[in-house]
Amino acid sequence: MKNKFLKIVKGKLVVSCQALSNEPLHSSFIMSRMARAAKQAGSVAIRCNSVVDIQAIQDETHLPIIGLNKVDYDDSPVYITPTMKEMRAVASTGAEVVACDVTGQVRPHGEKLADIVAQMRKEFPDTLLMADTATIENVHEAMDLGFDIIGTTMHGYTPDTEGMNIADNDFSYLKEVLKVADRPVIAEGKVDTPEKARYCIDLGCHAVVVGGAITRPLEIATKFIDAVNA
Repeated sequence: MKNKFLKIVKGKLVVSCQALSNEPLHSSFIMSRMARAAKQAGSVAIRCNSVVDIQAIQDETHLPIIGLNKVDYDDSPVYITPTMKEMRAVASTGAEVVACDVTGQVRPHGEKLADIVAQMRKEFPDTLLMADTATIENVHEAMDLGFDIIGTTMHGYTPDTEGMNIADNDFSYLKEVLKVADRPVIAEGKVDTPEKARYCIDLGCHAVVVGGAITRPLEIATKFIDAVNA
């Protein structure tokens, strides 16, 4: 199963279909239709958030899923599938991949990522684990812990990388990730043009995830309106 997913997405685009509770398109039905449109366009897999959205998208598209669950806890800044509870819930949907934060920050309830990975391997041995990293140090940690896939998702979203972008300086950060990673790298994070997506593949990324530039019309419309009103 693991090799099958990696074979399907190699050199391809994965579309992220997510809408948080404060966003206009927050609805598992809407996200499933968004995923349907992505499939019709040629997306080979979908990245999505929450058990209900995963299940709706599975029913609608039958595409492989990179699943996660964004949950905020008072005692931790980690929010992408932060605890074993969320990891287990996402894996139980049958999602081929479970993605979680690997940024070296303290997790909710003091849980240890090494313990979570060990438990996941025991309960869900056929499920791939994707590390949403922010720095090269995070990449090394993810590899040491045995994650199957390295993602660049959190680069630009942690205190020490705030404002950064994987496309900055001719993708210098992404190039460094590709140098040190000894397993598949999936580029993700502010890949907002077709040309950037293509370049990620040309650099050697296993696949590329695009979300906001495709599936968040509020963000897309705002860019146009800001330009017109300038």
